[in-house]
Amino acid sequence: MLRWLIAVLCFGGFVVPSHAADPSTDCRAVDAVPWQPVAPGIWVWSAAENGEVSPANAGHVLPTSVVVSRGEALVIDPGPSHRHGLRVRASLACRFKARVRWLVNTHAHAENVMANSAFADLLEAGQLEILASAATRSAMQQRCPDCLASLTTRAGSEALAGTRTVLPNRVLAVGERLRVGSLSLRVMAIEPGHTEGDLVLWNARHRVLWAGGLVYDGRVPELAQGSLDGWLAALPRLQALRPRQVLGTVWSRAPEAGDPPPALAATKGYLTALRARVLWAMDEGHQPQETAWGELPAYRNWAGYEARHGFNLQRAWRELEPVWMNQGPVPTK
Repeated sequence: MLRWLIAVLCFGGFVVPSHAADPSTDCRAVDAVPWQPVAPGIWVWSAAENGEVSPANAGHVLPTSVVVSRGEALVIDPGPSHRHGLRVRASLACRFKARVRWLVNTHAHAENVMANSAFADLLEAGQLEILASAATRSAMQQRCPDCLASLTTRAGSEALAGTRTVLPNRVLAVGERLRVGSLSLRVMAIEPGHTEGDLVLWNARHRVLWAGGLVYDGRVPELAQGSLDGWLAALPRLQALRPRQVLGTVWSRAPEAGDPPPALAATKGYLTALRARVLWAMDEGHQPQETAWGELPAYRNWAGYEARHGFNLQRAWRELEPVWMNQGPVPTK
């Protein structure tokens, strides 16, 4: 631990053998990536703002994280564009002298996966694997062309120049271990919450949890392809691991030893309030298309409230209507 702190404070990175770097990279021309240390060998490039995709942020609204050890690197959710992925790749070669050997796509949303294209040559040469759940690979195959078009409209064609869909080539199994040098990440249960098949990774040594789109804070969750009740069921399983840090749509750290990272409670709070509000509206005889009944003032200042909350209400209604019909009136106390 002491050696790691000295490396962070004095050099801003780890020194590994120079032969591990990509010889084609001209490090003098590389844009610096502001990697922040999460734990020894684990780094995150956080988004400048926890907000919505725009030309100003070029689609970088979610963290990109890496695991680096012994000249090898694994990239988790490589980002929104070819350009973003090239910056990640070059930075790992120049700053860490590491070759990217694996990409992980935790779920099938464009902001996470479109940077796969920056590593396509390595994939084609058999020097890299792109890993995901079976559900994520299938969803990318079906939706990525439309998602890329939507992302281009929102972030701008310049930001998305050269970006194309590159699918995962290997499906991960629950219980599988990903080994990067001396570090190990375990594949946990595949959760149908935020999307059809959210991938969760766990590093027990440093108690770091990768939860992809299952964890939000300060930004309204996107309930599009997943399940509200599935998502709520997944959160206690994540918390039961007692993580010190969670990397999801935000980087969330426990304020004190033994406390959970606050984003877990924030996500649960919104989804629980959403569920209760929809069931209440059904009891009151409201209609799903008239979403004025669904206001949640406590979350109005979260990014994306106007864009997504109304849709979440309707999506939750469709899921919960059979539940409401079978349970009768919701207790008032």
